[in-house]
Amino acid sequence: MTTTLAQQPAASAAPKQAPAVGHSGPAQEGRRSTTAAPAFVRTAAARAGSVLWKSAGIIAFLGLWELGPTYLARPSTRVFLPPLHEVLAAWGKLFESGTIQGHLAASLTRSVSGFGAALVAGVSLGLLIAWYGRLNSVLNPLLELFRNTAALALLPVFTLLLGIGEESKISIVAYAAFFPVLLNTIAGVKTVDPLLIRAAKSLGLSSLALFRKVILPSAVPTIFTGIRMAGTASILVLIAAEMVGAKAGLGYLIVNAQSSFLIPDMYAGILTVSLLGLAVNFLLVALERHFSRWRTAVGSGS
Repeated sequence: MTTTLAQQPAASAAPKQAPAVGHSGPAQEGRRSTTAAPAFVRTAAARAGSVLWKSAGIIAFLGLWELGPTYLARPSTRVFLPPLHEVLAAWGKLFESGTIQGHLAASLTRSVSGFGAALVAGVSLGLLIAWYGRLNSVLNPLLELFRNTAALALLPVFTLLLGIGEESKISIVAYAAFFPVLLNTIAGVKTVDPLLIRAAKSLGLSSLALFRKVILPSAVPTIFTGIRMAGTASILVLIAAEMVGAKAGLGYLIVNAQSSFLIPDMYAGILTVSLLGLAVNFLLVALERHFSRWRTAVGSGS
């Protein structure tokens, strides 16, 4: 009888230990939090190191620009190559007075207008030329002739025909941006895999559906390469055109500051042009990723 009563408390005490097996205690949760924290720190440190490594060239260049004129160049050279902090101070004064915003708006208006016209004309004509072989054979010699003619060499022609107003600058920008878009559109359509076209035709797709669902998506990366080249060309040609004859714009700001011996203002204008080109490139890269999402989806699914 005593043995039976002694065994009952032992049997009833056994289930009380079961929850300790299935549930983690405070010590285990503390260990998990301490192991998760170093993992987060390592990830953040790796990302910061990657960003710092990719920016090392720019940081080194800016450091050389700041310290070089002061410690490495002669005093006479510093007049024509001021350190970075003087350029940034001049840029801040131009920004406070609203001068840099006005010149930037004038350049952006001309660049966007010419680039937009070149984009529409280049993509449309490029698709037609690549799709119709006879049209390609007729226009190819003429396109090769104008493609190898520098846009700046035709600047006096545009100025004589259209004057020194907005029309000549927008036209020269459109001319410079037209051929990169056109040639890359033609190349993009011609390099589409023939097996894709045959497979689409075997499925009974019409010409319009084939063009919209197969040709264009396959040619988008090559077309955007030309668009990025055209974006860079439109800015460079516009700055040169504004230096020749204009009363507003970043090119006018640069050449006017140089002639007035406002050297920090001149470098401030050059820095603004560089930042504008960088912003345009980032925007076009983002658009390319947006229109090429199907390539990422196919690659991730395979």
